[in-house]
Amino acid sequence: MFFTVPTLLTWARIAAIPLIIGVYYLPLEWGTRNLAATVMFVFFAATDWLDGFLARKLNQTSAFGAFLDPVADKFLVCASLLILVHLGRADVFVALIIIGREIAISALREWMAQIGASRSVAVHMLGKLKTTAQMVAIPFLLYDGRIVGLDTRVWGTWLMWIAAVMTVWSMVYYLQRAIPEIRAKVR
Repeated sequence: MFFTVPTLLTWARIAAIPLIIGVYYLPLEWGTRNLAATVMFVFFAATDWLDGFLARKLNQTSAFGAFLDPVADKFLVCASLLILVHLGRADVFVALIIIGREIAISALREWMAQIGASRSVAVHMLGKLKTTAQMVAIPFLLYDGRIVGLDTRVWGTWLMWIAAVMTVWSMVYYLQRAIPEIRAKVR
């Protein structure tokens, strides 16, 4: 299942990372760089929804796809956050919170799967809301301009801080769900 249409869309999110980063090294006006990076991020982020839809519609779901999909999402988000920190558009503390949580929850999910308790850390609405806030904040911060009178840096910064708060909140939620399972298995 390495080369189904849904899996190729997931691979495209990973392949997009050097493209988005590379835009900032091209001899273009800053506004053009920002617009190109924003359009690419939005396009490739949308493939997250599309690959899941197609996998279900075409009956091409697989264990590999289920593994690769969140990895691609995390790579895309983390790389974009690092770009934004480098450009001075995102706070390094926010990036550390979000990236640190992704590493911690991924490790927790793997551990819970090993002890047979993966259901206790299944994706929750808090995580989905956090992801939504990130996926709106990142293109706003990449664009770094005005759209219909809105200052995207101001809105993106607020949304990124909201995402950081929701990141901590969702991590606490997942840990609270996991601790009883861990205690039961470790004894």
